[in-house]
Amino acid sequence: MDYMTRYQRWCDKVTDEKLAQALKAMTPEEIRESFTMDLEFGTGGLRGVLGPGTARMNLYTVRKATQGLAADTAAHGGKAVAISYDSRHMSQEFAREAACVIAANGLIAWLYPRLMPTPALSFAVRELKCDAGIMITASHNPAIYNGYKAYGPDGCQMASETADRVQAAILATDEFAVKTMPEEEAREKGLIRTIGQDVYEAFIAAVMKQSVSGAQDLKVVYSPLNGTGNVPVRDVLGRIGAQVTVVPSQEMPDGDFPTCSFPNPEERAAMSEGLKLAQELHPDLLLATDPDCDRVGIGVPDGKGGYQLMTGNEVGVLVMDYVLGQRKAAGKLPADPVVVKTIVSTTLAYPIAAKYGAEVRDVLTGFKYIGEQIALLEGEGHPERFQFGFEESYGYLSGTHARDKDAVVASMLICECAAYHKSHGHTLLQAMENIYQTYGYRLNSLLSVTCQGLDGMARISRIMDAMRGVSGSFAGLAIVSVADYDKGTVTDCASGGVKPTGLPRSNVITLKLQEDCQVIARPSGTEPKIKFYFTASGDTRESANAGIDALRAATQAFVDTVK
Repeated sequence: MDYMTRYQRWCDKVTDEKLAQALKAMTPEEIRESFTMDLEFGTGGLRGVLGPGTARMNLYTVRKATQGLAADTAAHGGKAVAISYDSRHMSQEFAREAACVIAANGLIAWLYPRLMPTPALSFAVRELKCDAGIMITASHNPAIYNGYKAYGPDGCQMASETADRVQAAILATDEFAVKTMPEEEAREKGLIRTIGQDVYEAFIAAVMKQSVSGAQDLKVVYSPLNGTGNVPVRDVLGRIGAQVTVVPSQEMPDGDFPTCSFPNPEERAAMSEGLKLAQELHPDLLLATDPDCDRVGIGVPDGKGGYQLMTGNEVGVLVMDYVLGQRKAAGKLPADPVVVKTIVSTTLAYPIAAKYGAEVRDVLTGFKYIGEQIALLEGEGHPERFQFGFEESYGYLSGTHARDKDAVVASMLICECAAYHKSHGHTLLQAMENIYQTYGYRLNSLLSVTCQGLDGMARISRIMDAMRGVSGSFAGLAIVSVADYDKGTVTDCASGGVKPTGLPRSNVITLKLQEDCQVIARPSGTEPKIKFYFTASGDTRESANAGIDALRAATQAFVDTVK
């Protein structure tokens, strides 16, 4: 069916008044972009711009996705699905629509009564013994987006095999013929049920079990970026003794994100309101969590009267060092502790973990792979071995209560880490400098190239093809080895020897270069971008930064040649 036929069919069948009006107002280019393809359901679920069309997030695409998930869940003996949602436009409506579709398929839909973070959904799936989970969120994307994260019975984002089955079921579903049921009827039949306050309290209790030393008298400025973190993060920080002031303009849920067009704590613009308040109040720490509260960014005093933002890699190694060190000192570190990180995250994790006798496991990008490692340890009867997991994109987890990144527990541990170092007379910046001086300046940076629309997707594919054709050297440095995770191979450039990556197939390429440098290319799974991750090492910050600059310039020049 061509896109104009699809468009006309929607014009004929859509009954939602707002969507019907939006359909009539679409330009020819908007019609092409919105109806040429379907939103693809992958291991991260769905994510897209709000609006009418098969490639957009709307009531019909949400119903269709949920019908596919419900059919697959029921076919494999499942009986219940947990559902939560964030502060975005249409999130609550999408959650209710999903619950009504789940109920119409004879399954029980457990629905949080108010917006709740992603980690609380992951927790609820296992706490309520559900067979799947749905989180309505577009995480840190701009306000025009929404999304649909799907979870398996283990609380991890859905496994690839299951996601493929669900995608097949979705493709076989007519979005205008989805089973649904009025919410009131579903509740009367016990098919839609409210997740109780007891589940929330159990989640908070599980987070508190990860507390190491408290954060008495630590002064914190906190922003939930108009998302779901406001209640649980403040709850937990209050329990560890931190003195919290919330950024007023970003306190309450607001899907417009009026003070930050891109509510991502990785971006300085999203932190600007918090930085302004920090300049007035002079706290020990600035925290900001993204709308679904699975990522957290921080700012710390720079010693010059201002505040410096720290990277996800830096926060990851600081908290890892703190957690391992304090638990070891208290005699609470288990035998053979395990830290899990993604392949694009800092290699500083290796020497720090070695200091405490901990094993580092590398996994593909995506926190579900960290969750899978927890499940493996649990299957071996030793979940306590998992001590910490992190990814460079500001995601962290301690504890096994969630199987996704958790900014609630991360905010708590970051505050405790800051309080610990404060008690020893130094800031987190100084603590990080000590790590660099001890283990070397292994610095990291990221280049994101945005490629919008269908043409952009094709360009991303061409860039990855071109990266696979690189040989000899890159940025003036000899290539030591090439890991092509799509092929599952690592090739040693000196010997020509080939060995397996040991990880699942994924469209990622790593070029290891001389002088302990590295470039990783990976198309984003949730945004129209291709991302390049750089690592450069040096005896001084200046030399390592020079290496980063060279890698970035060479990569940008390379990308510019691919049209």
